[in-house]
Amino acid sequence: MNEKLIEYIETNIFPEYSKNDDGHGIEHINYVIERSFRFAEQFENIDLNMLYAIASFHDIAHHIDKNNHEKLSAQIFYENEDMKSFFTDDQRIVIKEAIEDHRASANHLPRSDYGKIISSADRSTSIKEFLTRTHSFTLNHHPDLTIEQIIERGYSHTKDKYGFDGYAKSFVYDVEYIDFLNKINELLSDYEKYEIMYRQINNI
Repeated sequence: MNEKLIEYIETNIFPEYSKNDDGHGIEHINYVIERSFRFAEQFENIDLNMLYAIASFHDIAHHIDKNNHEKLSAQIFYENEDMKSFFTDDQRIVIKEAIEDHRASANHLPRSDYGKIISSADRSTSIKEFLTRTHSFTLNHHPDLTIEQIIERGYSHTKDKYGFDGYAKSFVYDVEYIDFLNKINELLSDYEKYEIMYRQINNI
């Protein structure tokens, strides 16, 4: 790993995540970095410096526009002049595309192994963490909802994303994610149990 790249990102990029909601803050970024490095072992010829940059930038624009954050985050990376000293033009294009492709609801498959890794690493594997992130996101972006509406939105979002026909796919072998999907679908089978757990986890 390039120590100067790590130092630059820790100094100049990571502080930007304080602008995001808790579900897309620095804890989430570190989670994605750690999982990305583990999943890289399932692929050949993965440059860990590129992977580190992808994971570090992938949600940086979430506070600007959550609905288009993957494109804006990719643009912020690509227009960063300092990144040109760390990566070739071809590498920067691959990094940009992987950031664009990371979002679970994307309507196309990732264009590279880097995109597959970052997209998979971005998946939740903890029900507590996911419901906490969901609640934080809802409070920030839908402040006028009642508690009942917040929980209903959380249930609908959970089902759409992680239900049996959910859009959040994984492109790697991830035993933690498989276990998470089994547990979350068991919870989704009983709305009352879902509501009880949602309230307990979020201290409602």
